[in-house]
Amino acid sequence: MANKKRSFEPKPLQEVLQQITAQRNLAKGLNEVKVKQAWEMTVGNNVAQYTDAVQLRGKTLYVQLTSAPLREELNYGKEKILKHLNDALGFEGIQKIILR
Repeated sequence: MANKKRSFEPKPLQEVLQQITAQRNLAKGLNEVKVKQAWEMTVGNNVAQYTDAVQLRGKTLYVQLTSAPLREELNYGKEKILKHLNDALGFEGIQKIILR
């Protein structure tokens, strides 16, 4: 029996990770984690502590807040928050924010 050696070519780590996430359907979960981290970075710790849930459905970001006055204040700056979120994510993944 002949012993066949496998030939492996080195690949960039980013490419390997993308293949793994695609094969195991992990991309959606990773995107949700990225969006939550981007939300916290964009609005800061003070606002993040009043955030119950951050969920991306399609290109709409739903944010559940525990403070009605804060929700009203954030409504005035939604366009600026949207721009900062997309910049933090590195792609135009969010088109609309709904604050609840």
